[in-house]
This record gives sequence, structure tokens and C-alpha cells, in this order.
Amino acid sequence: MERLPKLTIPIIIGIVILIIFVANSTMTIGSGEAGVLYKTFGGGVVTDEPPLSEGFHIVAPWNKVFVYEVRQQSIEEQMNVLSSNGLEIELDASVWFQPAYDELGKLHREKGENYIQRLLQPAVRSAARAVVGRYNPEQLYSTKREAIQQEIFEETQLLLEDQYVQVNQVLVRDVSLPPTIKEAIERKLKQEQESLEYEYRLTKAEQEAKRQRIDAEGKARANEILNASLTDKILQEKGIQATLELAKSPNAKTVVIGSGKEGLPLILGNN
Repeated sequence: MERLPKLTIPIIIGIVILIIFVANSTMTIGSGEAGVLYKTFGGGVVTDEPPLSEGFHIVAPWNKVFVYEVRQQSIEEQMNVLSSNGLEIELDASVWFQPAYDELGKLHREKGENYIQRLLQPAVRSAARAVVGRYNPEQLYSTKREAIQQEIFEETQLLLEDQYVQVNQVLVRDVSLPPTIKEAIERKLKQEQESLEYEYRLTKAEQEAKRQRIDAEGKARANEILNASLTDKILQEKGIQATLELAKSPNAKTVVIGSGKEGLPLILGNN
């Protein structure tokens, strides 16, 4: 009976140590995440094996696991860049990205957990400066917004090639110019619009005048042809035919043959 307490204490200690060991040897990777394994006694960061996927894992307590979010993420960048003529432009953009899943170990070893600040943001800013520097303020404000967005995306992809980060899209939300430049561009665009509207009205009026002229010429020509074809004999024959048709009417009337103008029948009386 005296020896029982002496045996119980080591057993309890052993159980506690086992619980601590097991607790430190297991971990759960959450949804949309992956883990990079670091082997303290086995060469450091594991790069030749796939990262730890979502779910429960048993890991030796002397090793470490660095968890990364691998689903698509977004960062917002507000940058001051220069146009082709040296004017300062404020550019507001969003970048959709995610780390390359199969290269996660290399990303951790070469870039670290702060890869967004160390790698992604500098690349986006550099690409934006290079692209915006090709355009003047008017192009940036009006016609070239989509082209600029696509070029920044492509430039960023080139800069991040073989850097273990996948850029999915760059969205330019806003391009802000100094107020005086913006007002000058808007005035110019308004004047151009008014000029185009005036040209349209002028063209429309010219087309209508041309149509009316052609229509009038056609009617005049038709009248000339008709006048040339209507001789006195033809008119007299037409009059006789009309009189005969009228004479067939059931209403009572008197027809005097040869009493009208040009010898046409004259109809009297209609009860």
C-alpha cells in the first residue's frame, strides 16, 4: 500500500508528457489554407513535397508548420505615378492574386511570409509607373483606361514570372488628375462633342436638301413627259370616254352632242 502512491506519480507524469507530446504533434489546416513543413533536424523547409493540405495532420513536435492562405486574395493600391509629360497622376487599383500552391515551399524559403509586401506590391507599383508613363493625361482620363489596366496586368505578370505568385487580374478603379487639368480636358471633350454634333446636323441638312432637290427634279421631269404626251386629240378622246360613262348613269339627264367646248357632248339636267 505504501508503494502505490510512488508508482502513481510517475504514471501521471508520463501521461501528462504523452498528452503534451501528442498535442504538439498534431495540427489542423483550415479551409483555403496550406502548410509548409519546416524540419528542424531534416534540412529545413520542405520544397520537394506537396504542402500540407486542408485537414488533420501529425507532425513531429520538433518540426514547424507555416500556414499560408492559398485561395484568391485581393490588395488595394493607391499610387502616385507620372504621365508621359511629367504630370503627377493618382492611380487607385485592386490586384487579385494567390500563391502558387505547388511552389509554396519555395515561396516560403525565398520570400517569406511577408511576400505580399516584399514581392507583390513593389511589382505592381513598378508596372503601374512603367505603363502610365507611356500615356498623356487626356488618354489616361478618357480613352485608354481599359488598355492601361490590361498593360499593368501584363507587366506585373512579367515581373512576377518564376516568383511563385500568380496574379489573376488588375483592376484600375480610378485615375485622378489635378483639378485644373481635369477641367481643361473636360472643356476640350465638350467642344469636340459640340463640333461633332454640328457636323452631324450639317450633314443631315445637306442630305435632306439633296433629297428634296432630287424629288423636285423627278417631279418636273415627270410633268414634262406627261405634258409632251397629252395632245389635243388625246384630251378630246378622254373627254368623250368620261361623258359616255356619265351618260350611263340611271339619273335623268339630257345629252347634247357636240355642244360643249371642242365639240364634246354637253350633259344637261340631273334629277
